[in-house]
Amino acid sequence: MKKILSLLIAVAGMSVLFSCNNYETYADQKEKERNAINKFISDRGINVISEETFHAQNDVTNNNEYVYMNNTGVYMNIERRGAGKPLQDKETCELFIRFAEYSVFDTTKVVTNKFTIYDPDIMNVSRTGTTYTASFTYGTMLSTYGASVPSGWLVPIKYINVGSSTENEMISLVKLIIPHTQGHTVASGNVTPYYYEISFQKAPGL
Repeated sequence: MKKILSLLIAVAGMSVLFSCNNYETYADQKEKERNAINKFISDRGINVISEETFHAQNDVTNNNEYVYMNNTGVYMNIERRGAGKPLQDKETCELFIRFAEYSVFDTTKVVTNKFTIYDPDIMNVSRTGTTYTASFTYGTMLSTYGASVPSGWLVPIKYINVGSSTENEMISLVKLIIPHTQGHTVASGNVTPYYYEISFQKAPGL
């Protein structure tokens, strides 16, 4: 009986030790996220610039150049600033959104609406001073993650134009690496960074 009891205690102890060794703390998860983002940047030969350099370039990023936004931890590339003009103070409008979302941990996992010709996502966005608020009202992001717009999606709104395409100008296109703290609920809950390619276009007639 004593031998059996000793064996059970030993097995229980090994189970506890195994569990402890496989438990990820939040700090562990954040380090894993940082490493994944750094690898993503390195694998794609991305040139990271500071906000100071970005502003010195008139808020423009060059080819494969991403600005690191200090306050949010978002990496942003503005491939096209777009047609029209920026969202104005005290203005509210609906934007048509085309996007592709990839987990930085596994870029084969993608959520996108790029292949639905007639169904862009719709985002209602407002500006008050330097504060931007938004919600999804239709589309893939709404059905997948809910109405709340990831904070990281709002970072580029300040720097792009939100008009419709013209004969000489195409709509805006940005690329973002968004840490979990600026992402949707799945990102924040799983400490997962995401990479996005997003176009923003003011809904026709607005």
